[in-house]
Amino acid sequence: MSSKIQKYIFMIRKFMKDIKLNREIYPMADDIRSPTLGDYYFIMDEKILQEGYSQDFHFDEDGIPIIPTYIDVEERKLIYYPISIGQYGLAIYHTFLLSQDETDRTRFMKIVDWFYSNRVSDEKLGDYWLTDVPKPEYRLYHPWPSAFSQSRAISILLRGYQLTGDQKYRDSAERALKIFEVPAAKGGVTTFTEQGPFYEEYPAPFPVMVLDGMFFSLCGLQDFIRAGENKAKAQELFEAGINTLEKILTGYDLGYWIRYNQCHESFYPKVDPATIGYLRLVLNQLQLFYRLTGREFFRELEAKWKEYDRPFNILRMYTVKFSALRKLNRL
Repeated sequence: MSSKIQKYIFMIRKFMKDIKLNREIYPMADDIRSPTLGDYYFIMDEKILQEGYSQDFHFDEDGIPIIPTYIDVEERKLIYYPISIGQYGLAIYHTFLLSQDETDRTRFMKIVDWFYSNRVSDEKLGDYWLTDVPKPEYRLYHPWPSAFSQSRAISILLRGYQLTGDQKYRDSAERALKIFEVPAAKGGVTTFTEQGPFYEEYPAPFPVMVLDGMFFSLCGLQDFIRAGENKAKAQELFEAGINTLEKILTGYDLGYWIRYNQCHESFYPKVDPATIGYLRLVLNQLQLFYRLTGREFFRELEAKWKEYDRPFNILRMYTVKFSALRKLNRL
């Protein structure tokens, strides 16, 4: 089967999953403030993840999740992807909270130890995690860090600390904050815009600014505010990120749908709209951040963008998305 046909099949399957997707992708946790970290802000359930909406999960001999490379990467293989490992780790933690079974605790601690063992420690950047798979559309060809990966690591390590009392996990989570202060173009994970810092899921030498990745990055910072030791830096990073969002979120509004990112490089599509799944995820994130911050802006924007989720707008979005995918060589 040709690479082009494989890409079309992949995108058709993704479209069908999006169409069937519930508007609330993940249920929201009740407790989002306690210093004792329970369920993640969006409850990750192993059964839901195993259905393959977010990723096609496989596992190595130690039970660590591995996933296939992106459809536009020539070398197709299974990889260790920190964001996805963290996602599945939080689902295992949810299972453990329900079962209180030692087997589930052990499975979760394997994820904790994977993050601790696979960290890169650096005086300038602190502790960080690299993804070793190209992301061609953002010109990322060498192992790259991610604010989203940092967030997942912080959430996992702090829960590991609370289960074991082992200070090394909390110390590593604290060192994971350091890279947020370094520009993406200099090996960090932040684009410093005129409106404030934007924490990048894909830290290219130019602004990418994927919206859902920014929200998830802030979730890890919020976990540190709740359960970390020296909270001032995390609080500063969190508040700066929230202020940035309040200033730039309207820039994602297409009038009938939302943008996936704010990448404006000449080689990138002029408009790359979010898929149905991403729009619905962002709506859930706006609900969460209204609960976390009390800022009416998030509630008002969620109500506005929710009205975009209509069949005609979906069809209109996919005509634009098709052109964007062609330009990105993903179709």
